[in-house]
Amino acid sequence: MSTATRKPEQISTRVEAASARATRAAGATQTPVVAEIREPDLVSIVMPALNEEAAIGETIANVPVEEFKKLGLRVEIVIVDNGSTDRTAEIARAAGARVVAESRRGYGNAYRRGFKEARGAFICTMDADSTYPSEVLPELVSSLRGDNLDFINTNRLTLISNGVMSKRNRIGNILLTGMTRILFRHPFKDSQSGMWVFRADLLDRMNLKAGGMALSQEIKLEAGSRLKVRCAEVPIKYRYRIGESKLNVWRDGVNNLLHLARRRLS
Repeated sequence: MSTATRKPEQISTRVEAASARATRAAGATQTPVVAEIREPDLVSIVMPALNEEAAIGETIANVPVEEFKKLGLRVEIVIVDNGSTDRTAEIARAAGARVVAESRRGYGNAYRRGFKEARGAFICTMDADSTYPSEVLPELVSSLRGDNLDFINTNRLTLISNGVMSKRNRIGNILLTGMTRILFRHPFKDSQSGMWVFRADLLDRMNLKAGGMALSQEIKLEAGSRLKVRCAEVPIKYRYRIGESKLNVWRDGVNNLLHLARRRLS
């Protein structure tokens, strides 16, 4: 979790059109995507967004579509608009993304909607605020395929620079990760990271319920602890966010702890 912010000195006007698909028919989003209709050469990059007009265009433009093409893969960028009151959706569409709306507020609700919308056999996640390095995604997807993995998590804490994440938030991330590893023999060293790469068919076996920030740890617990699929974790360089953070450190931190306790007792 991080609330570090910076003002956008210059928002890039470069827009690389990503492969976008038509909006699914009304009502279809209520049914989870099944493996048979996922497209084997398609990578779905799913991003939740709430009032991210300052960063969304640059974030989408930085997705390395051409690098994916070199791997023989197409890309769709799915932006889940979680109730934005600014130009987030408009800018995202202009940048080539497919925008879907999720009226229920919450990080987890947005992601679960995005997962239902995703059509690719491979799913990548990241925030819409330019904090995550999208340029590493082709390499991670290639590793997922070549190393016969199911789920890759990213670790922000190993390579983090001073000021990118506040001391309070860094301590909170370390404590939550430590609790997760102790309670569930968790294999990951950053339980709160928001960048994951995984095979979409895992979703058919996962039981994702969290509506808020706890989904980040929940999906890792499903993959690494309950399902015990083939997992890996790689360090990444976390960056300063563009725009205002939506994170409520104390509320979200307590909710994540309660989520761990409930899951451990269930």
